[in-house]
Amino acid sequence: MKLTSTLALWILTLGCVKAQQPVAPPVESLLAVKPATDGKVWGALVYATNDIKGLTGSTEVAPTDFADIPGRLGKVFPFQRFEILGQHLQDVFREYESWVVPTKDLFLKVDSKGPADGGGMNLHLQFWRDQQVLVKTDAVLKEGSPLFIGGPKWREGQLLFVLVLQKSR
Repeated sequence: MKLTSTLALWILTLGCVKAQQPVAPPVESLLAVKPATDGKVWGALVYATNDIKGLTGSTEVAPTDFADIPGRLGKVFPFQRFEILGQHLQDVFREYESWVVPTKDLFLKVDSKGPADGGGMNLHLQFWRDQQVLVKTDAVLKEGSPLFIGGPKWREGQLLFVLVLQKSR
C-alpha cells in the first residue's frame, strides 16, 4: 500500500511539472510570422557591349520606374548596347541577409544597415560569382538613384550589376 501511494504521489508530481511547461505554438502560426523588411530592391545582371553580334536577344526589360536605365548606363560605362541577362525583385530584410539572384552564377548579398539620413537605405553589399566574393562595399540606395557595379569582363564586353530601390507604394 505504501508503494502504491508513493507511486501515485510521483505520478501526480510529474503531471504538475509537465503542466507547468509552456506549450509550443502550432507550426502554422510560426510560418505566418514574416520577418521585418526595410524595402524592396530590383537587381539585374546586364551585359554591356559595343558588338551587336554578342547579344543574346533577350527581351527582358528594366522596371517601369526606370525605363531609362540603358541611357544612364551609357553615361557611366563606355558601351552602346545593354542587355538584361537576368533580374530579380527581393525584399530587404531588417535582421537577415537578402540575396538578389538574377542568374545562378552571379548574385548580390544585401545586408540592411537601416534607414539612411535623407531617405533610402544603408546597405552592405557583396557581389558574388559562384563561391567567390568579387566586391564588398557599403552604399546608400535611394529611390530614383540606381546603383551600378562594374563586374568582370565577359565575351566582347563587361558584366554589370544594377540595383534599384523600389518606390514605396
